[in-house]
Amino acid sequence: MVLPHSFHFSAARGRRSRDRWGLAFALPSLAGVLAFYVIPYLDVVRRAFVTAMTGEFAGLSNFRQVLGNPAFRLAAANTAKMMGVSVPILVVCSLMLAVPLQKGIHGGRWFKSGLLIPMAIPAASVVLLWQCIFAKQGFLNGLLHLFGIPGTDWMNTGYAFAVLVFSYVWKNLGYSVILWIAALEGIPAEIHEAARIDGAGEWVIFLRITIPNLFSAFFTITVLSLINAFKVFREAYLVAGDYPDESIYMLQHLFNNWYRNLDVDKMAAGAVFSGTVLLALVSLFWKRWEGNEAGA
Repeated sequence: MVLPHSFHFSAARGRRSRDRWGLAFALPSLAGVLAFYVIPYLDVVRRAFVTAMTGEFAGLSNFRQVLGNPAFRLAAANTAKMMGVSVPILVVCSLMLAVPLQKGIHGGRWFKSGLLIPMAIPAASVVLLWQCIFAKQGFLNGLLHLFGIPGTDWMNTGYAFAVLVFSYVWKNLGYSVILWIAALEGIPAEIHEAARIDGAGEWVIFLRITIPNLFSAFFTITVLSLINAFKVFREAYLVAGDYPDESIYMLQHLFNNWYRNLDVDKMAAGAVFSGTVLLALVSLFWKRWEGNEAGA
């Protein structure tokens, strides 16, 4: 059956009309992104190559100052350590919790709701909770005192890093669990049933069937966890101030101090360098993920 020419013309006109309406609805959001994200960041890139006072082109001198700054090296090392320690813990723990929850354990609905509660708690309330637990006169030291163990000021010692990792994992665990559960729900149940009929055990099914089908979710969850770990700052700042223990002195602390001192050129160069490194990490992870998908 051959459709009349007027029908094709009407369909094409309808598609163009939908495209125009879609563009019209997207324009406000696009304008907001350009005005508040893209254009300001391009200005930051420009400022990274000029002097703050005169605006003259400075080449790479701002980057050399930043990379030669001991505070920047300490903050960058702590931030990289935070990402390297907390992200694997979060990804593994959330997956281990998501698997039984997806299978429908008793009370799983309440448990999932409880995991999401930390996301709804304001940062100031979280900080108050950490102070009540980890302060020198806090709950943890009181508990240790009952057993004759001397306490310590946890947030002003090397233990502060472990406390910050725990805070990050605790706050982001529920969101990652929900993402894992959504990915597990997308795996056809027939595949698991066929493997069980062939005599495969649960552990073999998890390693050979479940894990390979979770690569897409693994990429998404890991990238989101990396970005969130890179941004961990509020809790450490509110608990310990501008200059916390060296183990939790992050890049955000350094940028905040540079902002207060109006070191715009250092701040811009540091932001561009940090953003480039983070983008390179995500791109590298993307390439590895594409390679795994192609191999599969």
